[in-house]
Amino acid sequence: MKGKTSSTRTHIPDETSWQETPWLAFKGFLMGSADIIPGVSGGTMALITGIYDRLINAVRSVDRRVIKSLLSINFRDLLNALHWRFLLILVSGILLAVFFFTRIVPLQIYMHTNPELIYGLFFGLIFGSIFILLKEVDKEKRTFGTLLPLLIGSAFGFWIVTLVPTETPESFIYLFVSGMFAFSAMLLPGISGSYILLILGKYDFVLSNLAQLGNEGTVEAAFAITPLFLGGIAGLVLFSRILSWLLRHFHTVTLMLLIGFLVGSLYAIWPYQERDFREVVTHSEWLDRSDPIVEELIESPPAVNHPSFIRIAEKLGPEGDRRADQQVKIEHVDRILVHSKPFIPGYYDEAEPNDFELYEGIFGIIAGLILVAGLDYIRYKK
Repeated sequence: MKGKTSSTRTHIPDETSWQETPWLAFKGFLMGSADIIPGVSGGTMALITGIYDRLINAVRSVDRRVIKSLLSINFRDLLNALHWRFLLILVSGILLAVFFFTRIVPLQIYMHTNPELIYGLFFGLIFGSIFILLKEVDKEKRTFGTLLPLLIGSAFGFWIVTLVPTETPESFIYLFVSGMFAFSAMLLPGISGSYILLILGKYDFVLSNLAQLGNEGTVEAAFAITPLFLGGIAGLVLFSRILSWLLRHFHTVTLMLLIGFLVGSLYAIWPYQERDFREVVTHSEWLDRSDPIVEELIESPPAVNHPSFIRIAEKLGPEGDRRADQQVKIEHVDRILVHSKPFIPGYYDEAEPNDFELYEGIFGIIAGLILVAGLDYIRYKK
């Protein structure tokens, strides 16, 4: 009886109502928008829009009771234990954002072609949200004891976003651990899961295998990334419980630590950066010279500042084919940000932006600050 009472006390029921669907879906849309931009996490938007605690509790609701109910096909108990309404509405908004900003308004392309505007928008958004979140801390609790976690969070966030990617193995254990860290980072404001994969040397690995899904190497690619996703699920379940416990018992200290992560991430989000990219060939193929793709590439060379593009690599036939002039090798290339160095316009001549880029960054920051004011209004809208 004692164990049952303890279990009931630790379970937090889902109080999501269908009436809050529009606002909650919109907050999910903002989370999905942030996940598209490297260096910005969905956890940032969850914290800004006031659903961070609910997000942690929803992920935490996936426990032994849920797994047991699923295996025993007891859907009634499954729905009672799982925060399915919250997750359904939120994930729908996230998926809508991913579709909208990849198919209709290609935000990833603008991030490469107009980085000052996009990063300026998120810089203003995060910078303004820091002050909004600080207002939640009671004045009497703003002591050195709460300032210290803010400084620690800022230092840790800065350290993460300035790490240099490393070369790493592809063993099952390492991929599993990489998935744990990367997926867990998605719950932390200011820390991007994709950037964690980049630091751990697995971003290219995941990207290239995802590109193979749907092609001839689908089975091999799926098996290759399975350990990473298994680790990711384990990381989310475990880390959500740690965060939930911290928020229940040390809410102010944990909130200040999370705000510190946002402060530290500003270094990587600053719109004016000297950015270094690495080109990764996801796959290549030989095509006939008369192929429409080849003819289009010859007539209109690809925009190499896009996140992905197709280019002509060679005009030689495979294995010494005599019809060398009839064979063309094309490469599918992904352009990945590996390092960036922020600068202040007017104090760094090597990467000085032109007037258009300068004003784009300023406009983006102002737009982000205006957006913060709107988000502050909807923070606790249901």
